[in-house]
Amino acid sequence: MKGDAAPLGEHYEVAGRRLLLHRSGTGGPAVVFLPGAGLMAYDFLNVQQRVAEFTTSVVYDRAGTGWSDAVELPRTPDEVTDELRALLAAADVPEPYVLAGHSLGALYARRYAQRFPSQVAGLVFLDPGHEDILEFLPKEAAALNESLKPDPAALPEPTPAQLDASRDALLGLYANWSDGIREALVDKHLTEWRTAVLETRNFETEVYDQVRAGGALPDVPLVVLSALGTNPYWAQFASPELMEQMLAGIKALHASIAASVPRGEHRALDGAAHQTMHLEHEDAVVEAIRSVF
Repeated sequence: MKGDAAPLGEHYEVAGRRLLLHRSGTGGPAVVFLPGAGLMAYDFLNVQQRVAEFTTSVVYDRAGTGWSDAVELPRTPDEVTDELRALLAAADVPEPYVLAGHSLGALYARRYAQRFPSQVAGLVFLDPGHEDILEFLPKEAAALNESLKPDPAALPEPTPAQLDASRDALLGLYANWSDGIREALVDKHLTEWRTAVLETRNFETEVYDQVRAGGALPDVPLVVLSALGTNPYWAQFASPELMEQMLAGIKALHASIAASVPRGEHRALDGAAHQTMHLEHEDAVVEAIRSVF
């Protein structure tokens, strides 16, 4: 159930919905983490707490995810960024912000910077999505991407054995989280696993269209981090050679994003996995954030 009691943070009402936000630290500019599809605020507590050692640090659940109220998914970038702007105001988090967005969250961060440039002091994109991604991938990868698009209604429920295996894996990932938060976070992931699919149903239509039409980024420091480890999902369908070409394409895409602004920098994280790069390479993520100050 969305909007239920959260083990950490506070709920703020925005447009009739209760949204979870947790903040730590003091000073500015405040760093705001925007999770990728299927992730939520508590997934980023490790880097959020590290950043709180030198500035105000914020994690939150957008509507339809985590401990925030339910909403029909997917949503447009403009809806998400309007909501985030109102939430930060309601929580009295002073601007300007450094936006640290992961995957889909990086697209939302980019749209926020396009729409509200005066509120943005810096950007960090963690393995970001981009509307031109297919131009950087081999044709075989584009065809594979099209064939693997899931139908949320057709996805079967996981078996008890699959749930047990996932629980064990997640408990290992979040072993350093405090007891009450770790179990709550794992339970959320296991019960709301469809969220990632639902949030990205309009990825290649409304999301890409709005950021493509949004114009250039403001002239602020930008660091783009690429996760260049083997993608376990792709590995089920792609040969090692195709996987290598796909990762090379992602690296080139991210380098082009960094080169699109005067103060952009691209950094590659060899061995990092897309979904867990902030867990495996915590120091690199924190350093990227610190470097845009």
